[in-house]
Amino acid sequence: MLSSDFANLASEAERMVSFGADWLHMDIMIDVNMQDGHFVPNLTIGAPVIESLRKHTKAYLDCHLMVTNPLDYVDQFGKAGASGFTFHVEVSKDNWQELVKKIKSNGMRPGVALKPGTPIEEVFPLLEGENPVEMVLVMTVEPGFGGQKFMPDMMNKVRTLREKYPTLDIEVDGGLGPSTIDTAAAAGANCIVAGSSVFGAPESAQVISLLRTSVNKAQKTC
Repeated sequence: MLSSDFANLASEAERMVSFGADWLHMDIMIDVNMQDGHFVPNLTIGAPVIESLRKHTKAYLDCHLMVTNPLDYVDQFGKAGASGFTFHVEVSKDNWQELVKKIKSNGMRPGVALKPGTPIEEVFPLLEGENPVEMVLVMTVEPGFGGQKFMPDMMNKVRTLREKYPTLDIEVDGGLGPSTIDTAAAAGANCIVAGSSVFGAPESAQVISLLRTSVNKAQKTC
């Protein structure tokens, strides 16, 4: 939704769902006390926007928090109506177990994200503990900006995850569209985040359908 018209967020959400989107991916870039961004340089939306949007949609709100202290935001996003809460492994190495428990207690699905420069092995403990995360988000661009180019070498991380965890939800975010979806799907990604390629297309519904078809086809051949 980072590529949507923020002045018409509710109608944009309704439009995407009507076009076949399963989830609405919300990029959360804000830090403590709503000051300037620390984990990423840009600021986007916070819990009040999620709360407002929830009043207009029943869709799954997939919230990706690019913040330094995700633990500080769990309660407010849970109350706001977020469906999923994905935090970054780079800022949660010391408290991820507490974080996952709190996310689940607030009725949200926990996920962990990693930046392009972070080795995939760093998320393994979060998938194998007593209280594991339920999704891994592999960033195929640097977090913080929309419209970046897809990094194909990040698909090695996706392949590693799919081989090690066959039933895991693996999400990819960054530069996904008609020209890159087959690469991501073949690697094993089953949750696709697409922004500018969907919102900037003359026929957004056709792009969503193409992405879904590619993923479904790849899953059948696994």
